[in-house]
Amino acid sequence: MPSTRALVRRPSPRLAEGLVTHLERTPVDPVRALAQWEQYVGALREHGWETVEVEPADDCPDGVFVEDTVVMFRNVALITRPGAASRRPETAAVEETVARLGCSVNWVWEPGTLDGGDVLKIGDTVYVGRGGRTNGAGVQQLRAAFEPLGARVVTVPVSTVLHLKSAVTALPDGTVVGYGPLVEEPSLFPRFLPVPEEAGGHVVLLGGGRLLMSASAPKSAELFADLGYTPVVVDISEFEKLEGCVTCLSVRLRDLYS
Repeated sequence: MPSTRALVRRPSPRLAEGLVTHLERTPVDPVRALAQWEQYVGALREHGWETVEVEPADDCPDGVFVEDTVVMFRNVALITRPGAASRRPETAAVEETVARLGCSVNWVWEPGTLDGGDVLKIGDTVYVGRGGRTNGAGVQQLRAAFEPLGARVVTVPVSTVLHLKSAVTALPDGTVVGYGPLVEEPSLFPRFLPVPEEAGGHVVLLGGGRLLMSASAPKSAELFADLGYTPVVVDISEFEKLEGCVTCLSVRLRDLYS
């Protein structure tokens, strides 16, 4: 059967020191953030996902955003080289975890940089945001790792947001969703649906038409419900202060088989 495992990593006590690029810094409450993270993990479990907790990285304020450390395609785990040098120590424990789970492991090497938040997969199409955190060499190395496996890699410019998936994600039918003012090239996607809130562009597919999404996008949740989907809403407001979203807090390992 296909895997329903998801990697997660609990927030560092230094979370409030996390990087901020496109937002003004506002105070982060680490205690509230931990409670929100536990609710997020609980929502994954409640909807059939087995969570695999990566060893904590207490010295890495951004370590909770585990999505940025690895990109999965089929059974291959591409360990990233984050664009922010301060985040590179986050990858070692992730590499150990995916190797234990039976993944074939590849790596992004210098001078390449690649953040997992810049990668959106829709079937065999892999959209890669090229911008502040992911450079051309990182895109080339992703192509080298995944195109032999049948991936079609499409580069998307990113400049107004931190990562590609800060602007867009996709519904189960492949329709890309995003908040219009933040999407630079919507014509790159075969089907694009604008949503009324920035956080409405961030969904995690839980299976069975269920969409994990932020409580800060109620109008978008109503839109998705009207389309026949079931929003599963979580409060991640402390992480949103650090440009985080629902996709950042886990890595779904859908193509492992047990």
